[in-house]
Amino acid sequence: MTPRVRTLVAVAGTALLVRGALRRRIRASPLWPLPALEEPVSGRPRSRALRLRVARHERIADGVVRLRLEGSGLPAWEPGAHLDLVLPSGLVRQYSLCGDPEDSSAYTVAARLVDEADGGRGGSREVHEELREGMEVEVRGPRNRFPLVDAPAYVFVAGGIGITPVLPMLRSLGEDVRWRLLYGGRSRESMPFLEEIEKLPGDRVTVVAEDVDGRPGLDGLFADLPDGAAVYCCGPQGLMEAVAARLPEGASLHLERFGATASAGGSDGAFEVELRRSRRTVTVPAGTTVLAAVREVLPDTVYSCAQGFCGTCQQRVLEGEIDHRDELLTDAERDDSMLICVSRARGGRLVLDM
Repeated sequence: MTPRVRTLVAVAGTALLVRGALRRRIRASPLWPLPALEEPVSGRPRSRALRLRVARHERIADGVVRLRLEGSGLPAWEPGAHLDLVLPSGLVRQYSLCGDPEDSSAYTVAARLVDEADGGRGGSREVHEELREGMEVEVRGPRNRFPLVDAPAYVFVAGGIGITPVLPMLRSLGEDVRWRLLYGGRSRESMPFLEEIEKLPGDRVTVVAEDVDGRPGLDGLFADLPDGAAVYCCGPQGLMEAVAARLPEGASLHLERFGATASAGGSDGAFEVELRRSRRTVTVPAGTTVLAAVREVLPDTVYSCAQGFCGTCQQRVLEGEIDHRDELLTDAERDDSMLICVSRARGGRLVLDM
């Protein structure tokens, strides 16, 4: 090899090494030469989507199925977390994780069938009737807006399928931790995981099947709680309201709702929404969502969960003060956007970039 060839080979090799190093550096920080940020400046990032296999689809109670969704190296989660399940139709529904947080090969969720007459919107029926073992589904998460806090004592109140986020919490508590559970349902046959619940210490657990025992009584449930005790409730709205009304002074209340809730500082009255790009203005009556009003004039407006969880209906807000009622947007996103399926106006008018 001549000196000239050796020089060319050396230069080419050096160039390849430099190019590889630059590529690795840019992947680590796309804003290079600025340093990579440990936390995104826009707030907590949305969890990436995963494709998981339905390894098990089984009925575990009247109207309830359990899904085991398998993958590999799945993101860790803690008790109280939930998944967004993207159904084959494109609908997005949220289900609490009820399996073992130590199992990184699968997520377990349970879904109750809710008929449209009872407020269902088709997602639970799709889970029950369309999903099959061996199918792949997309999931997003896990996310946790119902975490188990440190407390000197706990009271758990679960109604029906509301037992699902509570189960991993009970499993995680040490033997020396003070806790009690009230678990209610329409009937014993309709209550998922009842067999596991009844294996827990009997002096800590009260099971109430309404068809035999009547509605669960809350009086006495919060007796002798120390200051700083944590009360967790997941179930129907009426049950949560009853628990909140009886919360003892010094205890903290933690609720996992089946849907979005109204903002304490907001208004449910009527307001106007200008759709700037469409050059239209719609009135949003009391009791009607922005999404419903917009779809009257823009029927192709996309949405999915209609509960403020999935983010499909997020729209940019050009003018007006927003009454945010979602469970998803970051603080930065709330500055100039909203989820029109649940959020409303704090004044009489909003202008959307639609």
